[in-house]
Amino acid sequence: MIRVELAKLVRRPRTWASLALLCGLPVLVAVFVAVTNVAPPPGRGPALLSAVLSSGSLYPAAALAIVLPIFLPVAVAVAAGDSIAGEAGSGMLRHLLARPVGRTRLLAAKLVALMAYVLAAVTLVALTALATGLLLFGSQQVAATPGGLAAPSFGATSLSGSGLAPADILVRTVGAVAFIGVSMLGVASIALFLSTVTDSALGAAMGALAALITSEVLVTLNAAAAVGPYLPTRYWLAWIDFFRQPILWRNIERGFAVQGVYVVVLLAAAWAHFATKDITS
Repeated sequence: MIRVELAKLVRRPRTWASLALLCGLPVLVAVFVAVTNVAPPPGRGPALLSAVLSSGSLYPAAALAIVLPIFLPVAVAVAAGDSIAGEAGSGMLRHLLARPVGRTRLLAAKLVALMAYVLAAVTLVALTALATGLLLFGSQQVAATPGGLAAPSFGATSLSGSGLAPADILVRTVGAVAFIGVSMLGVASIALFLSTVTDSALGAAMGALAALITSEVLVTLNAAAAVGPYLPTRYWLAWIDFFRQPILWRNIERGFAVQGVYVVVLLAAAWAHFATKDITS
């Protein structure tokens, strides 16, 4: 069953269209920055985009910052919302369950396919951005002089002002990819749960996005400070702490923990509802 779901994911044109759009946006931004040689000043625009002119190896992190706020969550929510509700809306769900498949097995297969999509999306964005960054901005060494003292050249400068070796940048980028991937699994869990509740794929995706927008609003609201640490989007931007020297682990660990709770609770709720749901379509 897992093989069938993965094959369906690969064969769907919308899968490749969404991945192409996710990878294409950072490439477009890189082309504009390279042609004009103008990047936003530090503290403005996507994280680390101001530093890519001096080191293209940082562009994968900047690319992830470009797609994270809107485009990546939308793509994941649409894919997850369609997983069960799409089958129900097309009338295929009842036919699938008429076979000796089992609801738990079907839900598990859908989850594995979603995990593969999330991993592919985040990884392809990072790899495409790395190739684009090295091609357009190069990998020239930059000098870091903490405390005004002469220092050797490094691959890039961290957000703390100290140098990062190329191997260090790679490890930190992998950490950022893993963190964002887990965050997107939280989004997928919300949409997958809603996909078991409704027969409308669009309704499930819109419901997940509405939950994320509500979370984003509450995160910025002082009156909601008591619930802020538990909101799904609260630590989305904590991945940027991988590019500080030393790495600030506090928010990263909290982000992993919060997303883990959402994934476990919502997947359990999805299974409980789907296992007892009366399938009529």
